[in-house]
Amino acid sequence: MTTHVSAKPSARPKNPQFSSGPCAKRPGWSVDVLKDAFLGRSHRSKEGKARLNDVIERTRRILSIPDDYRIAIVPASDTGAVEMALWSLLGARGVDLLAWESFGQDWVTDVVKQLKLQDVRSFDAPYGALPDLTQVDFTRDVVFTWNGTTSGVRVPDGAWIPSDREGLTICDATSAVYAMDLPWRKLDVITWSWQKVLGGEAQHGMLVLSPRAAERLTSYTPSWPLPKLFRLTAKGALSEGVFKGETINTPSMLCVEDALDGLQWAEKIGGLKALIARSEANLTAIATWVAKTPWVEFLASVPNTRSNTSICLVFTDGSDAAAIAKLLEAENVALDVAAYRAAPAGLRIWGGATVETADIEALLPWIEWAHAQAAA
Repeated sequence: MTTHVSAKPSARPKNPQFSSGPCAKRPGWSVDVLKDAFLGRSHRSKEGKARLNDVIERTRRILSIPDDYRIAIVPASDTGAVEMALWSLLGARGVDLLAWESFGQDWVTDVVKQLKLQDVRSFDAPYGALPDLTQVDFTRDVVFTWNGTTSGVRVPDGAWIPSDREGLTICDATSAVYAMDLPWRKLDVITWSWQKVLGGEAQHGMLVLSPRAAERLTSYTPSWPLPKLFRLTAKGALSEGVFKGETINTPSMLCVEDALDGLQWAEKIGGLKALIARSEANLTAIATWVAKTPWVEFLASVPNTRSNTSICLVFTDGSDAAAIAKLLEAENVALDVAAYRAAPAGLRIWGGATVETADIEALLPWIEWAHAQAAA
């Protein structure tokens, strides 16, 4: 039955930005935080490298990344980081690919159609579900997303990944890092981008390598040529400077300053535990509303696979999701919340740590109002 809401809700979200990327800036952010950015100077100067390394070391502390894992700032966002890993590491053994949304499918395309690897198995699932994780063979390399940014489906934990695996686990974790507790020792390559959970500026990616991944880089040479932007070794040895702030190409120091601001905010509010709690509170607020609203459901059908960042909803009564999203945007209460273009029609609400739960709670009556208006 359609809920009829004749009057517009009186309360509005203070911040209507619920985009899944680039994501909302942290609460209290203003352009003034960039006033001391290291501009007009070389990123290879002592001071420039110090700021880049500061991003790396703060990242390590907040996320509790093991000391023997290497961390690099790389070009081209999460996409660049993932493709750097695929082009540099794959081909040494067979590969299992997991895909349950658009970005996972992109990595399947890269491996099958671009790298043209022959010994490949692909395990796919439709939007809203996970593939059968028990079918994965960890004597092979495994490529997967931790959180499906366009489907709102995440792996529930790392229990399905063995500690004594033979292959490498390559994990695109771009909308999971800083919002979910990752089992670092079960992951060999982890990637993400600045424009997700901490609301940083785009175009820069993070690449984390386990000792096993680093060893693969120096013991295996792919049969295909590697562009300069992907090269992590030189003369058979790891380019250690890349993991100390000596970036492969020129980074934006304005973006670096913004990334440092996000990291400092994370430290101030209590680190990873606080960041996860903020995201979980946002998911809980939506879940409470969904449970009492008959015409909406999560796209992720299994509760423990529901993302707490890219929260995807579908309308079970056939409502026009695009019309609802347009009404919310016209009222300036929710911007960029339409489902991803390849996903089932619905809404995708970002619930990462930079989003205030009070804004989520203020948005929900507006969805009810827009739903009624669209039905009328």
